[in-house]
Amino acid sequence: MAAPTTSRNPFAVLRRHREYRIFWTGQTASLVGTWMQSMAQGWLALELSNSALVVGLVAAMNALPMLLFSFHAGALADRGDRLRIVRVAQTVFLLEATALWLLTWSGHITIPLLMLLAAVHGACSTVEIPARQALMFELVGRDDLQPAIALNSSGFNLARIIGPAIGGVVIAKLGIAWCFGLNALSYGFVLWGLQRVAAARPPVPESDTLEWSVAMVRDAVTSSNASVRDGMRYLMQPGLARDLLALVAVGAVFAGPVITLMPVFARDRLLLGAGGYGSLLSALGVGGVVGALMLAGPLSQARRGRLLSFAALSYPVLLLLFALNQTPWIALAMLPLIGAMLITFNSLANGILQTLVADEYRGRLMAFYGLILIGLSQSAGALSAGALARAFGVQWSVGLGAAITVGFAWFIVKRRPELRTI
Repeated sequence: MAAPTTSRNPFAVLRRHREYRIFWTGQTASLVGTWMQSMAQGWLALELSNSALVVGLVAAMNALPMLLFSFHAGALADRGDRLRIVRVAQTVFLLEATALWLLTWSGHITIPLLMLLAAVHGACSTVEIPARQALMFELVGRDDLQPAIALNSSGFNLARIIGPAIGGVVIAKLGIAWCFGLNALSYGFVLWGLQRVAAARPPVPESDTLEWSVAMVRDAVTSSNASVRDGMRYLMQPGLARDLLALVAVGAVFAGPVITLMPVFARDRLLLGAGGYGSLLSALGVGGVVGALMLAGPLSQARRGRLLSFAALSYPVLLLLFALNQTPWIALAMLPLIGAMLITFNSLANGILQTLVADEYRGRLMAFYGLILIGLSQSAGALSAGALARAFGVQWSVGLGAAITVGFAWFIVKRRPELRTI
């Protein structure tokens, strides 16, 4: 493995690690389609139901499997072949997107079917996310982990720019179904890339792939409860890691649902259509890309804890101001700042947590991190935010969540002064 350098070039990690370069390229191409599907699914739920609560419910169905099984999936990632898990999961994503495309194109899509397919996607994500996050450590090593995470975030947000922008055009020109069809096609890119990746872990015995797979699953199921208890005891012991996880959790539950409610905010608060909704998501992604590239490059030598503390306080304050606004161009100007601060906070929290835990707990940490960031955000967070938006208005839902987040962030930053020394 190549030795790390102190280069401020955000793309240096791609040059140093061939396997990560292939992995990152395929993932970024696929995420463009994923963001097209995400924005189209939210808009489709709003069209079919005309209800903010149903939009939140569809998001909650996507997160429910993660809420129930994420730690078991983390145990599987700790004991299984992570690369193989990711390959199988990406294949299931392709099949799910294809079904969503065909049902919408033929006019047979309904809210129950949309919720069912969201649950399938969530179940697959529950297994894929901890395996993929832990796999990144295998591809680049400990010293290059933080810039790799930041660059991975830049790819995620680059897709967030391109995907919704293309999705708005596709909905207007071809119809909403083709956002799902193009996403199904995009999974071919990531599967092609994954076939060319060789992870650092010892290879799985080739004697009998099916027999090995069944044995692995059976062994993981029988011991997963013990692994879950052990992981929870480890992660919940008093210390910086626990408080940082709590900070991520509060932000995900109370501030995270703004993305789920963005179609409602766009239509009911800013009086925009599908194209305007796509522009809002793209503006958020622009800030995310800038923040991630700054973190991977010019800010790579900055004190991570101090920068995390600043971002943890900044993004909910900006989100509170966003909730009070009713002017589209002001919203488009604010969202890049929100995106930059949000991705800075999440990327730094991810990297710091991975360096705080022992190697044997990394899969369970990433499972718990995914549970917080997606499971809790899109289940408890999205469902309650959707209900609040339906009862009092989307601006009150977003604003209250932002206010709670900034209050808790202030508490943690004051409680843990050692965080700013990292």
